[in-house]
Amino acid sequence: MRSDGHRVVADPTMGYVQRPGGEYAFAHPAGGDVCTFVLVRPSLWHAVVGDEPPHPRVAVDGRVELAHRLLLRTGHDSADPAERLVHTLAAAVRPQTDRRNPDRGGGLADRAREAIVADDPEAVDLVRLARALGVSPSHLSRTFRRHVGMTVSRYRNRVRVSRALAGIEEGERDLAGLATALGFADQAHLTRTMRAELGRPPGHLRRLLSE
Repeated sequence: MRSDGHRVVADPTMGYVQRPGGEYAFAHPAGGDVCTFVLVRPSLWHAVVGDEPPHPRVAVDGRVELAHRLLLRTGHDSADPAERLVHTLAAAVRPQTDRRNPDRGGGLADRAREAIVADDPEAVDLVRLARALGVSPSHLSRTFRRHVGMTVSRYRNRVRVSRALAGIEEGERDLAGLATALGFADQAHLTRTMRAELGRPPGHLRRLLSE
């Protein structure tokens, strides 16, 4: 998506903010998309975000994704999940670390994100990913963190946790097998990572998503 001189690549871990009255151009390189639009009243937006307009890129962290999944399960007329999603989204809208040019290095970061989401074998660690992209590990690490708001390894775990959530929601009960399929060392590694990203262990999430 392009708007106001900014370029945003959306994936399951990244959303975007649209300014009322703004002009936007969209491309769909994967052939289409499935997404959710959350419309927020200006008064509510001002109350939870403030006056300063955010960068259009919004990190969809694990807690935001969980709130989103719960909202889709319960329906748009359910107040509690909707309120939870709005507040978790508000927490995700943070000032950029580089106000002078927040999009600088975005192309490199986007290529790294694409490789991780696509399960490219070269994306299994920072050194191999940097070599595949033709840059030094330190440059990739700095650029990725500045543009995405997290480290490469944290982003990789974020993608894995998203897939784990989807599997649990679909009824997967073999957590050890799920951990192996997603590239975690073992079930304990999956549990620690999900607890860190979501604040809840897989067993609790299974009960929550089955209600």
